[in-house]
Amino acid sequence: MKIALIGLGYVGLPLAAEFGKKRETIGFDVNQKRISELKEGFDRTLELTKEQLKAASKLTFTSSIEEIRSANVFIVCVPTPIDAHKKPDLTPLIKASQTVGGVLKTGDIVVYESTVYPGCTEEECVPVLEKQSGLTFNVDFFCGYSPERINPGDKEHTVGKIRKVTSGSLPHIADKVDSLYKEIIEAGTYKASSIKVAEAAKAIENSQRDINIAFINELALIFGRLGIDTLEVLEAAGTKWNFLPFRPGLVGGHCIGVDPYYLTYKAESVGYHPQVILSGRRINDGMGAYVAAQTIKLLIKKGSSVRGAKALILGITFKENCPDIRNSRVIDIVRELEEFGVSVSAFDPWADAEEVKREYGDLNIFKTAPSEKFDALVVAVAHREFKTIDPRSLVKPNGAIYDVKGLCDRSQIDGRL
Repeated sequence: MKIALIGLGYVGLPLAAEFGKKRETIGFDVNQKRISELKEGFDRTLELTKEQLKAASKLTFTSSIEEIRSANVFIVCVPTPIDAHKKPDLTPLIKASQTVGGVLKTGDIVVYESTVYPGCTEEECVPVLEKQSGLTFNVDFFCGYSPERINPGDKEHTVGKIRKVTSGSLPHIADKVDSLYKEIIEAGTYKASSIKVAEAAKAIENSQRDINIAFINELALIFGRLGIDTLEVLEAAGTKWNFLPFRPGLVGGHCIGVDPYYLTYKAESVGYHPQVILSGRRINDGMGAYVAAQTIKLLIKKGSSVRGAKALILGITFKENCPDIRNSRVIDIVRELEEFGVSVSAFDPWADAEEVKREYGDLNIFKTAPSEKFDALVVAVAHREFKTIDPRSLVKPNGAIYDVKGLCDRSQIDGRL
């Protein structure tokens, strides 16, 4: 089997590199700049080093559709975001399916890794493949689904070390897909009974985490009103062997903050209005505004004028030690502070300033610690570079410091989530 990986982002590239160690693999992406960088051995996502790319000796890169025509297994790893109304945006998935459909041949297998709702592969993607190729599903070509389990920035739990769920549109295709992934997944595979089961498994993985974090965030809202330190409570409760070690915080990124909406969209389409899942989403989506409000209160208590105050946000990416800014909820803090008339800047050694500008508009980004002093400081992301910084060195003598991540010593800050 010759493989074509469609989409070379945080998911597709590591997967392509693993397959590229074993068999002929073509990495395809419409972003020509990305392809040029990868050919030079540079991965701007920082998931793979030049040496790791070189180790994938059977991997080539292209932005030409014609060059993937020779493949007989197509693995689609494109983003599946939500739109402004928090509904699934299948545009990248449909476009990728059109691309694959244009080169699809009899006997080919198309495997999807993008997070979707149960039924999406067969209800949305397959008709596109049939229309573009003129072939018949499960007669001329086949499909599989193996949900991605990439954790951006995690150098310990890499793609081969995380057990992989696989599935296929027919039993013998499921066996083929499973065997293919077994070649690269050291942790082993789990063959689901159907594509829908595999799709649903992915949807609930992140929904479960979202709900658990929402519960802890709600506790933080309650304890804040009671004048109790949330982290102290969690440390005390954590002495029980089966207490789950979740922490309060912002829930963004391309998975946990997005995937639950795919599940709720499908649930509503069959007449069920989810309550627990959407309740958790509402709480987590509101945490940025809460952090901003707490910061404003600290400013007032410190005797500072809110309008015209200058605030510095530590971190703009959606998580620590990773350049990924997609769906970063830190921007919610920024926007809310700006609504109060506060001038906001961000210090993030990981984020690409141009990418931030494209995604979120004008925002002053420092790549190194600024020399000027600010009226307020919000520790939003726990990058390792921030662990050695004295937060008081970044604010004025009466500056307010709010710690979202519990990164700083309690004596150094004025408040924390």
